Amino acid sequence: MTSERTTLYRDKQNAKLLGVCAGIADYTGVNALWVRLGFLVLLFTIAPILLPAYFVAGLLLNKKPAHLYVDQDESKYWQRVRQSPQRTAREIRARMRDIDRRLADVETFYVSSNPRLTAEIERLR
Repeated sequence: MTSERTTLYRDKQNAKLLGVCAGIADYTGVNALWVRLGFLVLLFTIAPILLPAYFVAGLLLNKKPAHLYVDQDESKYWQRVRQSPQRTAREIRARMRDIDRRLADVETFYVSSNPRLTAEIERLR
């Protein structure tokens, strides 16, 4: 069950060559410059096999859809989901608990300040 927002794509909009490094940068949330520099350092030092792997990835990865994110906030949210789904789920649960608590406070205030509603609830018990 992979969402299209949690898939690695080639990012042709920010590409220098095929968009693989830009896609990795978008996927991880790291600046594309650092991904490109890391690729070059690895390419010239310990992993010359990286160049053919780059071109294979460029051929195999799909292009990033233009409609993938509505805005920058949504892009950042999905980067956090990809980095740590459990932390993101905890944050969402905490927000929902806070909203539920605030809603309960509003209900309590409204019921306590509305004697007619309080009497109706007591009559139903």
